[in-house]
Amino acid sequence: MEASPIRCLVSAGPTREYFDPVRFLSNPSSGRMGFAVAEAARARGWDVVLVSGPVALPDPEGARVVRVETGDEMHAALLEYFPDCDVLFMTAAVMDTRPRQCSPHKVKKDQLPGVIEMEPATDILADLGRRKTGQILVGFAAETENLEANARVKLERKNLDFIAANEVGVPGSGFVSETNRIVLLSRDGGREVLGPAAKSELAGRLIERVGSLLARARKGREER
Repeated sequence: MEASPIRCLVSAGPTREYFDPVRFLSNPSSGRMGFAVAEAARARGWDVVLVSGPVALPDPEGARVVRVETGDEMHAALLEYFPDCDVLFMTAAVMDTRPRQCSPHKVKKDQLPGVIEMEPATDILADLGRRKTGQILVGFAAETENLEANARVKLERKNLDFIAANEVGVPGSGFVSETNRIVLLSRDGGREVLGPAAKSELAGRLIERVGSLLARARKGREER
């Protein structure tokens, strides 16, 4: 009997948090890494659902794409597909905080507040880490200092299996770059440096690593 395709869930791009209908806080994520992961997974024959924030990229061929804007919208979309997935690649750069209030109307220029009161946004990946029932979770960490130490903390705190850490603010790495350098840390203490290389190449190597782990897990279940 032929094995069913691996079901892969990917998040990509930024989220936006509005303080009135036309103004928002966000970040410079281009979505390239997540879209590259989705394309590499499709090339391997996996079933792919891609949940993306606002980006200027074409949909990967063969993937089901769900477009969202806010963190709450991304959380809801991921919760819908997470229970049935085999692996989640959380490449999205989700805003950690959001305005405490959003005006229902555009705030006039002379009435703009000097200070916007903020509140914590939902930590989507931590929530999914608490909910996982066998899925492999791959997180991403963009850091400006103490790259591996900070990434290792996130790996443990969010109950991840892997975390791909990259340093922003250096040439050839980070949000808007077409290339990247990743330090891949695993739950069992493993460490591997990938790149510098094109994000498409790094995505293929990530899919290969996780695919091997999933294949071993499936084989183990079949032998029991």
